[in-house]
Formats: sequence, structure tokens, C-alpha cells
Amino acid sequence: MIRFVDACGKAGKTIVARLLPSTDLIEGIEEVCKKNNVKHAYVSCFGSFSKTGYMYLVPKEDAKVGAGYGDVITVDGPVEFLNGTGVVCQNKEIYDIHFHATMCDKTGRVFGGHIVKGYTPTLTTVDLMILEIEDVEMLRCFDEETGLTQFLPTK
Repeated sequence: MIRFVDACGKAGKTIVARLLPSTDLIEGIEEVCKKNNVKHAYVSCFGSFSKTGYMYLVPKEDAKVGAGYGDVITVDGPVEFLNGTGVVCQNKEIYDIHFHATMCDKTGRVFGGHIVKGYTPTLTTVDLMILEIEDVEMLRCFDEETGLTQFLPTK
């Protein structure tokens, strides 16, 4: 069985930016989008963090799908930010960014997951590219089937 939800839009402007030291990753992406009047976008970036806060899926017997995000995990830096991707969504003019990252600590241990807003300040740089998506609304809404907040692209 194949099931999906989709909406066809088009690429808008491309914003290339650098987040400077001490700028939170998610808050920085939001501000770059605000300055450039971007409501919906795809983001790709890499760099370094002075610390990070992230979550990943863990088994949860009471969840509809048997899993959900666990507690926020924090790692003190320096943290090498190997790769990150996400979507910039907006609900009623409030940004809701869903972002995942692969990182490694000072010993080279690789880890990653869902980045938590307010926990992940830039150490030296985060180099980012933001590709605006036009003619589509990208929302994050509660999904009854999974019992979780999910991505919902609509026309």
C-alpha cells in the first residue's frame, strides 16, 4: 500500500546565509526567513555548535504508533554539525520549523535527531541555504492517525 499527501508548488528565491557565533540554529533560520519574507522553505546547512539539544524517537507503549520523541538530550560542545535538513512551515504567521541534524562530539561519536529550538547555539558558523517554496502551504498539524504533529503540504 502506498499512501501520501502532496501539493505541487515551485521554487522561489534562494537565500544563502551564515549564522554567526551564539545564534541559536532554529531562531536564526526563523530570522533569516523573516528578513527575506519567506513563509515556506527547504533548508540545508552545516557548521558547528557550542552545545546542542535534540530528541529522537523512542518506544512508547501508550502512543498510537508505538513511538514518540523522548526527553531533550543535551551535549556540550564543541559539536561538529555534519549535516542538517528541515522544512520551514508557518501556521497563522508563526514559524514552525521541523529540523533534523547529524552531528559528532569531540570524540568523533556521531549522533543526531530532531533539533530543539533554543538549545543549539552556533560555535563558529552555520552555513545555510534556504530554498523558498511558493504556491504551497507547508503546515505542521496534529495528525489523528499517528497521534503526533506531522508535516501537511497543501495547495
